[in-house]
Amino acid sequence: GVESENCPSFSASLKAKKAVYTESLSTLADGLAVPLVGVNALETAKDYTDKMVVVKEESIALAILRLIEVEKSVIEGAGAVGLAAVIEGLLPELKNKKVVIALCGGNIDTTILGRAIERGLAVDGRLVRFVVTVSDRPGGIAELAKLLSSNGASIKDMFHERAWLKSDVFSVQVKVVAETRDQEHADEIHAILKANYKQVAWGPRHF
Repeated sequence: GVESENCPSFSASLKAKKAVYTESLSTLADGLAVPLVGVNALETAKDYTDKMVVVKEESIALAILRLIEVEKSVIEGAGAVGLAAVIEGLLPELKNKKVVIALCGGNIDTTILGRAIERGLAVDGRLVRFVVTVSDRPGGIAELAKLLSSNGASIKDMFHERAWLKSDVFSVQVKVVAETRDQEHADEIHAILKANYKQVAWGPRHF
């Protein structure tokens, strides 16, 4: 069985050998977000459960994205956790074997679906965020845009920050969200930025 890390109630109950209350946090797999497993359900399932794994929310988002792109199927988070476990590498005993993953449920709100796709793209290295300090003289930001486009990255969002900079008044901090082909391409863009600019902060924690 598979659960989200934000509500691993069945795993906790199996370990305790009784139904235990588990705090339920917000999760893409909301259909599995049951803070207290039913006593009868636990008694029925425990002898037929060989293994329970807990997946990250990022893996669920990536699984939803993979199903849309590869299988052309829209599956809700609770239905995609099986693929999420495989993607996360939590079932190494199944490697090189033919595996059947049950994909059940397409009850996902379009707004949540959009967020899941973007989260999946970010996990996949195809949506990146970074902050770079460039010259605030004419053409400074244009040079950054040209550098990104010439190396295959597409700018999705860009924000300028001048007032709270601690550097000189002739610099501007540019916050960028960009689309890349994959993780390898994202790493290439990161290296190119570091080679061309002195101040580059990579990743969401700098926003």
